Amino acid sequence: MKVRALFIIACAMLAQPMMARQQGPMSQPRGTVSTPNAPADPPKTNGPQQEGSSHISNEQPSVPVQEIIQKFAQHEGEFRRERDNYTYTQIFLFQELDDDGQPDGEYRMTSDILFTPAGKRYEKVLEAPSPNLKRIIMTQQDFDDIEKVWPLVLTQEELPKYSVKYVGKEQIDEVGTYVFDIAPLKLEKGQRYFEGRVWVEDKDLQIVKTHGKATGLLRKKEDQAFPTFETFRENIEGHYWFPTYTRADDYLHFKSSAAVHIRLSVRYQNYKRFGSTVKIGKGTQVDPEKPQN
Repeated sequence: MKVRALFIIACAMLAQPMMARQQGPMSQPRGTVSTPNAPADPPKTNGPQQEGSSHISNEQPSVPVQEIIQKFAQHEGEFRRERDNYTYTQIFLFQELDDDGQPDGEYRMTSDILFTPAGKRYEKVLEAPSPNLKRIIMTQQDFDDIEKVWPLVLTQEELPKYSVKYVGKEQIDEVGTYVFDIAPLKLEKGQRYFEGRVWVEDKDLQIVKTHGKATGLLRKKEDQAFPTFETFRENIEGHYWFPTYTRADDYLHFKSSAAVHIRLSVRYQNYKRFGSTVKIGKGTQVDPEKPQN
């Protein structure tokens, strides 16, 4: 089995590679909002989180669907450019779970995304204890997915690569959203894609939540599996919805071994514009622990 490991653990010869890539409406976008307080560890559940659709109506929007798609793609481009001007702290936790749902191996890393005095972006690792994963090997591809796929940015340049299907409308707390299913039209070598569902706020037409997984062409000799995740975004200063919390609780099914139960979270916090401080004020919350069904 061919494995490209980002780090080496003592039991690497027994492990499987997790090569994957896999936050949400919080409040009225014209006010500042805050995500539910994310726990230090991801929430414990009995299995993978599934997004229900029992509250999604087939009501048609008041503006043409294609116009909504073009608008949120345009805003995604603005969001990408804006977020590139911010520093923030990223806290990543990945856990393997035993048959009782208790962690028996984990990998943690806390880092700051910063700028040099010359304005060049870089990552400064603050804490990265030695991992003790037993059944999973994380690769550079995993970390690339964490950076690029989990906080999905679907710009106008990326849009032609995807099929975007309107599903309906859904009210989540005080936030009205348009719901879309997204899937790549074609898988190309060396490219990673998002496949799943997005929620678009119905006033300013910005993506506020995603739920799905990363996908791409797989190498025949590599045993790979990808968790289903959901990412919640939070309104920053009433302008842009930035990702603040990603989580997954899933079973990774490999060809050569039994499924591995994993749990993970990524928290993005302390957003600050380069050269100035940005604060997230109080706002109505959507609790990711509260079933949306």
